[in-house]
Amino acid sequence: RSLALRWHLTKSATMFWKFDLQTTSHIDQLLDRDDVTLRELMEEDDVLQECKAQNRRLLLFLSQDHCMQELVTLITTEPPADLEEKSRFKFPNIACELLTSDVSIINDKLGGEESLLEMLYHFLEQDPPLNPLLASFFSKTIGNLIARKTEQVITFLKKKEGFIGLVLKHIDASAMMDLLLRLISCVEPAPLRQEVLLWLNEERLVQRLTELIHTGKDEERQSNASQTLCDIIRLSRDQANQMQENMEADPLLAVLESQESVAGLLKNMFEGERSEASIVNGTQVLLTLLETRRSGLEGLMDLYSQGYERSYTVNSSILNAIEPHLKDFQQLLLDPPKKSAILTTVGVLEQPLGNARLHVARLVAALLQTSAPSICQELCNLATMDLLLDLFFKYTWNNFLHFQVELCVASILNHPSSEEQERSRAVTLCVLFNPQLFQKCRLVQRILDAWEENDKIQSEGGTRRGNMGHLTRIANMVVQNLEKGSVQAQISELIKELPEDCRGRWESFVDETLRETNRRNTVELVSTHNMHSSSEDDDMESPFPNDLSLQQTFSDYQIQQMTANFVDQFGFNDEEFTAFEACCKERIQQFDDADEEEDIWEEKEINYATQAKSRTR
Repeated sequence: RSLALRWHLTKSATMFWKFDLQTTSHIDQLLDRDDVTLRELMEEDDVLQECKAQNRRLLLFLSQDHCMQELVTLITTEPPADLEEKSRFKFPNIACELLTSDVSIINDKLGGEESLLEMLYHFLEQDPPLNPLLASFFSKTIGNLIARKTEQVITFLKKKEGFIGLVLKHIDASAMMDLLLRLISCVEPAPLRQEVLLWLNEERLVQRLTELIHTGKDEERQSNASQTLCDIIRLSRDQANQMQENMEADPLLAVLESQESVAGLLKNMFEGERSEASIVNGTQVLLTLLETRRSGLEGLMDLYSQGYERSYTVNSSILNAIEPHLKDFQQLLLDPPKKSAILTTVGVLEQPLGNARLHVARLVAALLQTSAPSICQELCNLATMDLLLDLFFKYTWNNFLHFQVELCVASILNHPSSEEQERSRAVTLCVLFNPQLFQKCRLVQRILDAWEENDKIQSEGGTRRGNMGHLTRIANMVVQNLEKGSVQAQISELIKELPEDCRGRWESFVDETLRETNRRNTVELVSTHNMHSSSEDDDMESPFPNDLSLQQTFSDYQIQQMTANFVDQFGFNDEEFTAFEACCKERIQQFDDADEEEDIWEEKEINYATQAKSRTR
């Protein structure tokens, strides 16, 4: 064994020297040359790896004045147009990666020498539009310096009087938005961060961003300005939650939440000729200001739960600024910005709902969740819920709208807050809105009529309407509040006041149709998840309350298929999904059924036309 092992080791050593294996990097070989250039090193595939591995010879070479200047020039200068497209930005990209490799010697050189910072800053002084790729390289490099060489870079930027103006001049490039957010979120320690926030506030950052959300402004600039304001609100609130008691308040957030600032935003949105861009972008800022809890499905689950904790309360100044403009939002529901007819999977839509009206619905849902008395009274006076229900039943395939209307109804009928004051306000909201909901809006009659129309369509071979899932949950909410709750007596009286034939139809619907629908949905949920029963499972308590509306919500959201509106957004239709499914079934067979000689992945001619099934429009 000893002889065999010795022979094996000798042979291995011979093979090693035979193939001349070396541990020295080719970069080191290049650096041995006196005339090596930066471009030659950047051609090497492992240059970035060697840089991050702290190859001292390479770092000393890169940190030379002429190399640093060339790297900065590469990320701030448009490459020659005659270069092949795929190689035009090869060197700028590598240069950016080297400059942001988070190596101290490069950070020290770039952040410590004003001449290099001046070269970087000169990029902002170009006329718009900036090359978006170069803008991202610039933003990433400056952002890295803000995090690593904070004091030097902040001191340099504060000396530049026109810095904020230049950034906003190029706000159509999303990289500039990222740069502003870096200044707000990446500065440490806390006293220096506060100093930066005060500086940005003195530069009137919030007011200048708000001015960009205005009819007549470029839509890309409006969108990025809106997104920046939304991110500032969220970042500032997150920071405030972590802030120590003795720390100063965020001046940017204070301005954003002020009545003057919100009123200025609304003035811009409705001043002059209305445009969908300014309405949508402005409303997104308002919605962010009104956020009180997690958004999306989690937020919906909060509405149905027995209690929830608000992360903060909506500032009354925000609501005071919005209230005088509720009639303007109401007018948008009646007369939205004009849109051309569009072809959808269910036919031509002559008058699309439009993003503006959808955002108004989102705003109304958010306002109702605040339970603010004056806001709710004004919405009630304007009969806004009646208009939203009109749209709910008119646009039967727009599930984004259906979701918002459902949230509105949930805010009116459900009042789950555990806080006494909040619960009192919510009950007041119910008492205020319920007569309108059941009398003027004819909610029960509309549910019954829509259900019967859908049954008729389906019995004739048509497609189930896209709002039926949301309608089921709304019906369950009504039933739940008839059975229990603080305003049970009021709703019971309102149901009793319905015409006799309508009351009879409703009772039959609840006892038979709705009950069967809930049962079927629950069965489908179980089968969808292939759940099994065991003695242990039977003893486990469900994490969800045995509440009709909550159970229905959870059930429907778990099993809901892609809606027609979602399909419209992404350009697919049912025929294509059917064809794709058929294609998959043909390509991917069960292995135990496949012929051993047949290659299941072999290319085959597939006729999609014969696979697709026609859909009743």
